[in-house]
Amino acid sequence: MGYGLGVFLLALGLILAFAVQDMINAVDLTVVGYILCPAGVLVIVLTAVQLNARRRTTTTATTTDARGRQATTERRSESDPPPPAI
Repeated sequence: MGYGLGVFLLALGLILAFAVQDMINAVDLTVVGYILCPAGVLVIVLTAVQLNARRRTTTTATTTDARGRQATTERRSESDPPPPAI
């Protein structure tokens, strides 16, 4: 799953919805195209959300001193990974 699949579904859906005027055994290809368009957009959005979530990390550490007091430290960081090798 990725951007490529989302763009493929979107393009295929738009082609079927607006360029094809045919039916195959009582299957309306225009409706199939209208179904594939939002599916492609959904895949693109989910891929973007998933890739963005990988960049954020949260680390929580709890320390206890000699008197028994606890201190919690939370550290949030965003990393920008290097681009994939081509």
